[in-house]
Amino acid sequence: MSFELTAEQQAIWEAVRDFGESEIRPIAHEYNEEQRYPEQLRQQAADLDLVAPHIPEEYGGAGMDGVATVIVTEELWRADPGVGGAIAAADFGTGMILEYGDEWMKEEVLPRVTGGETPIATCISEPAHGSNVAGMETRARKDTAEQSSASPATASQEGDEYVIDGEKMWITNGTVADVYIVMAKTSPEDGHAGITAFLTEADRDGIEASRITNKLGIHAQDTAEVRFDGLRIPADNVVGEVDRGFYQLMEFFAPARADVAGQATGVAQAALDAAVAYARERKQFDQPIAEFQAIRHKLAEMATDIEAARSLAYRAGSAIDSGDTDEATRLASMAKLFASEHAVDVTDEAIQVHGGAGYVDDHPVERYYRDARVTKIYDGTSEIQKNIISEQLL
Repeated sequence: MSFELTAEQQAIWEAVRDFGESEIRPIAHEYNEEQRYPEQLRQQAADLDLVAPHIPEEYGGAGMDGVATVIVTEELWRADPGVGGAIAAADFGTGMILEYGDEWMKEEVLPRVTGGETPIATCISEPAHGSNVAGMETRARKDTAEQSSASPATASQEGDEYVIDGEKMWITNGTVADVYIVMAKTSPEDGHAGITAFLTEADRDGIEASRITNKLGIHAQDTAEVRFDGLRIPADNVVGEVDRGFYQLMEFFAPARADVAGQATGVAQAALDAAVAYARERKQFDQPIAEFQAIRHKLAEMATDIEAARSLAYRAGSAIDSGDTDEATRLASMAKLFASEHAVDVTDEAIQVHGGAGYVDDHPVERYYRDARVTKIYDGTSEIQKNIISEQLL
C-alpha cells in the first residue's frame, strides 16, 4: 500500500522538521550531556501543536490522524531522540483519559498537557515486572470514610478512597509530570482481570519519585522510579472501570507501538543523514569515502531499511484510524519490531561509516546508537512483538 502524504500531513512534516532543525538540533548535545529535561522546548512545541497532537481540538490538541501523529514523533526523534523524544513522550497516558476518563478528567488534564503546562506519566512497569504487566505487585485497597482517619472533605463524593502501595520502575516523565495514571491491583487474586487505572496529582502525600540517571541513552528524557506509600486517591479518580484497567491498557498498545516505530525510524534517519554528510566530506586515498563501493552499499542498505520501516509505521497509523483492531495490532507490532531492530542496525552502520570518529562524541552517531537501543525494549520487547504476530498467524 502506497502512502502519499496529504497536503496537511506534508505541512505538519515541514513544521516539525523546521522546529527540530532550528530549536532542537543546536542544543541537543548539551542537554544530553547534562541530562537536562527540555522544559522550555516542550512548551515551545506545545505552542506549535506538537505535544499530544492526536488530542481533539476541544481539549486543546490539534486532532491529528494516526499517520500525522507518527510523522510528528518521527521528526522529533530525527532532530534528537533525547530532547525531541522528551517532547514526543509528554502525552504518555492521554489516550487512556481521552477514551475512558470522566469528562472532568478530560477537561482538567488534557488541556494542561496539550498546552505545555505539564507532561503526564503512566506508572505501569515494576522492578520485577516489565513485559508481564499482569504480575504487578502494586496494590490498591478500598478504604471507606468510616475506616479512614481522613476527613470526609478529603474523600470522594461517595466518601470512599483507595490506598495505594507499591513501586514502579522505568516511568517516563516520573519526576517532571504533575499528573500520573497509576496501574494497581484492586483484585490481586484475579491476575490481569484485577487491575485498575487511577488518576492522581503527582504532589500528593505518599508519592516519592527519583530520577534514573545511569541509562545507556535518551539522557534528556526523564525516566524515574516511583514509590507509593499509603497514597490516598478518591474513588472518583478511577479511570474507566474498576478491575478493567488491563483491558483498557491493551487498547493503547497499538498506538504506542506505532509511535515507537516512528521513534526508531526517526533516529535511523538521523544516523543516515549524518553518515551521508560524513561520507561526502571525509577523504581517504585522495578521494571522499563516498566514492568507495563499500561505503555506498552501506548507505544504500541503510536507506532501504529506513524506507521499509517508515512504510510500516505509516500503515500502522492508518490502520489505527480505520478502527480495525486486529489489523492495527498486527501492523503496529510488525512496525515496532522491524523499525526498532533496523534502527539499531542502521545506527551501528553509521558509526562504521565514521570509523574511529564515530566512536567518540565529536559526532552524534554514537549517541544515536545508544538512543536507538531502547526502542527494542519498551512498549513490548521485540520478543513480545514476535509472540503477537505469530499468534495472529497461527
